Amino acid sequence: MFSSPLIPALSILIFLPFLFLIAPRILLLTDLQISLSPDELDDVALFHKAILASSSHHHRTSSSSISHLGTTTNPKPKIAFLFLTNSDLAFAPLWEKFFHGHQHLFNIYIHADPTVQITPPGGVFEGRFVPAKKTERASPTLISAARRLLANAILDDPLNLYFALVSQHCIPLHSFPFVYKTLFGSELAALRDFGTQSNHQSFIEILSDDPNLPERYVSRGDNVMLPEVPFEQFRVGSQFYILTKRHSLLVIQDKRLWRKFKLPCLNVYSCYPEEHYFPTLLSMEDPKGCSHYTLTRVNWTDSTDGHPYTYEAPEISAQLVHTLRKSNSSYSYLFARKFSPDCLRPLMKLASRVIFRDSNCVYN
Repeated sequence: MFSSPLIPALSILIFLPFLFLIAPRILLLTDLQISLSPDELDDVALFHKAILASSSHHHRTSSSSISHLGTTTNPKPKIAFLFLTNSDLAFAPLWEKFFHGHQHLFNIYIHADPTVQITPPGGVFEGRFVPAKKTERASPTLISAARRLLANAILDDPLNLYFALVSQHCIPLHSFPFVYKTLFGSELAALRDFGTQSNHQSFIEILSDDPNLPERYVSRGDNVMLPEVPFEQFRVGSQFYILTKRHSLLVIQDKRLWRKFKLPCLNVYSCYPEEHYFPTLLSMEDPKGCSHYTLTRVNWTDSTDGHPYTYEAPEISAQLVHTLRKSNSSYSYLFARKFSPDCLRPLMKLASRVIFRDSNCVYN
């Protein structure tokens, strides 16, 4: 009685929509089977949503064309600024001045430790907090927070093509137009890259010759990182970076290395997962697509307990800003850290006439 050829065909037609509906859930269950903790459930769901949304948008825009005049129906690409903090954003007024007049070219996302009381900033920062979880040093929580920020930014706006991770202690060293042009180049190149999901490089420090690398490699135990991460491929770098969209997607898609870097640290004095995971992953997957240096200036002279040197208000001057901009690469530093909150007032005095007055500034 079921020999009609229409029955199998109808069954397939009925089943296909059901398959598309449950496919993401199947992927989620697959992830859960490879040792995901209950605390990661929300993150995995978020990552899948961001990946699927990006894939869908890329399919719709991959055929967009650019005329000989450099015009396109697509809006301009944006920079997503990702603030990772466990205290008040003391320099919000300075960043507000930095962003002023360029609202169509950036987005802001803030991951604030929910266990700490933080005063929400207003202006362009208002309402820009993402769902957050507790963070602490010498643990993989800072990696998770950064991945969470990347996923939220990817999901929120498909025009986000660069993702700049900064802290509450970071300040801009140039005007927004200078930063935008440094990252995207000419307007035509920026528009072209929107259609290709960006072919620019990521600016992330990747070092293989750090003297403390052996100690850091075994901070979770001997041979624990094998076979996924041989010592020869283990890297160290700055916690803060600027990633392209393709590398940001690579980060939130990763499961293989994450299974190793999320393991608990046995030696907390040599374990800084956030300084190892991102440089190691990108070095293994796309070393030629990365600068191997950061555009965030950090002073490690007189560092204390693993923290870089902190500038105080009496040290703020025009000369300091000019000095912090200088780098050994072909690019000027765009941001700097670490500054104490009392630096805000002198920095605001320098903002218009020094920090954001860089029209004649040239690359080093």
